Amino acid sequence: MFTTQAPQVRAGRREWAGLAVLMIPVLLISIDNTVLGFAIPAISTGLHPTGTQLLWIVDIYALMLAGLLVAMGSIGDRVGRRKLLVIGAIGFGLASLLAAFSTSAEMLIASRALLGIFGATLMPSTLSLIRNIFLNAKDRRVAIATWSAMFSGGAALGPIVGGILLEHFHWSAIFFINLPLIAIFIPAAIVLLPESRDPNPGRIDPLSIVLSMLMLTPLVYAIKHVMADGVDLLFWGTMTVTVLAGTGFVLRQLYSSRPLLDVRLFTNKVFTSAVASNLLSVMGLAGFLYFGTQLLQLVLGLSPVEAALVLIPGLIAAIISGYAAVPIMARLQPRVVVPCALVLNAFGLGIVAFAPEHSVAGMLISFLILGIGIGTAEVITNDLILSAVPAHKAGAASAISETAYEFGSVMGTAVLGGLSTMVFGSHLQSTLGAKASGPEFETLGSSLEHAGAQGGHLGDQLAEAAVASFDLGVQWAAGAAVVLVLIAALLTSFGLKGAGRSRDLSRKVGPPVGRNANVSPQ
Repeated sequence: MFTTQAPQVRAGRREWAGLAVLMIPVLLISIDNTVLGFAIPAISTGLHPTGTQLLWIVDIYALMLAGLLVAMGSIGDRVGRRKLLVIGAIGFGLASLLAAFSTSAEMLIASRALLGIFGATLMPSTLSLIRNIFLNAKDRRVAIATWSAMFSGGAALGPIVGGILLEHFHWSAIFFINLPLIAIFIPAAIVLLPESRDPNPGRIDPLSIVLSMLMLTPLVYAIKHVMADGVDLLFWGTMTVTVLAGTGFVLRQLYSSRPLLDVRLFTNKVFTSAVASNLLSVMGLAGFLYFGTQLLQLVLGLSPVEAALVLIPGLIAAIISGYAAVPIMARLQPRVVVPCALVLNAFGLGIVAFAPEHSVAGMLISFLILGIGIGTAEVITNDLILSAVPAHKAGAASAISETAYEFGSVMGTAVLGGLSTMVFGSHLQSTLGAKASGPEFETLGSSLEHAGAQGGHLGDQLAEAAVASFDLGVQWAAGAAVVLVLIAALLTSFGLKGAGRSRDLSRKVGPPVGRNANVSPQ
């Protein structure tokens, strides 16, 4: 830990107004991570993607985010973080329009990739600007609680907003919701946010950027491929690329005088445990939102609005528990609170995994418990991530934290969504045999559409088998999520032994220097 005395300058109206402005890109990114949840059935029947294409439609956005966050953070250091925010917001709006007017699965995948690229320009500055704007530790903890609440709340809000829109409009309407937020954000950011940049940024490292993408993209592809086609040469080839690129990336960062990503931060076990906790818990949340939104509509028969209402209590719980974590942080040790919150997450996911029959009430209670657990854990772990490193490393810590969020979202959909898709296809094939061949049986939405077109006894048989297969896939995926979250609980119970209560940590964080120091008010 670090022992520089914290300044006691309290935030004023301008600082809190700046925080409100920073929450707009956080909401944009987190909502777009999950807004497709309720649109998946409509997209399945509207664009007729394959099962793999459907996963890419969901995943490509967060994948591009995760791969480019660190690179865009480095670019923001050079051109100015506020300037990059504004440029990214304009691009995000244009990409949203392109996605809204997509006429094929391939076009939607490309549009979502552009959204991820421009989204990566929005995120890196949020936590690091919070670290610069809020110099007082108490103010900063409230700001971080707000950031965490907006991120987890936005992830839950995405399907809710999507469900309400889909009740009355075409699925493309989910992309138009970005435009009013962007129209508000751009002038507000110019007026209220301070510009900041690194006065000695060094050169941009294109090779590190390429290596980071080659490390992440083939990994996600390999997971999707093995779920659909099993282990083969293509799987081993993509995994080889991932390992080689990852090794090269780490070595390049270790031997660089100005690394793109300071991997030495992972030698701090408190920092590493907190980041791992975030990644694994977001994996569980992303997986739940991927299969849960389909289950509510296609299996339990709810309309998009009705399904959205089921998630609202969990959304409210995530926000409230995030703010409630602030006083808890001053009284209890993180190594106690964080594992308990993660066990609560596992309990919520376990309701879906082990319930003999899924129900609306069960899904509501499951997401409510999940919201409480993840809202509590994320506020504490984010405070630990920033507090466990010296102030001049806050930007790098922020970039790693945000990358863990986005990569957790990617992996949650890839691993848990892929697992549910694999079990669905395997069980459907074993139940129906040759009747279940063809692309129309790759997703639940297309299977039910095909069953409806068949009609009669055969249609009923196909629909019943498809629903039962999907239900089994959801149970397997939720069970895997339980295991992931329990692993996170175990890691934090040991890894956070060196972390004191937040009031102790707050005295050990000094003023912004180095990378985050050059902040000038407008």
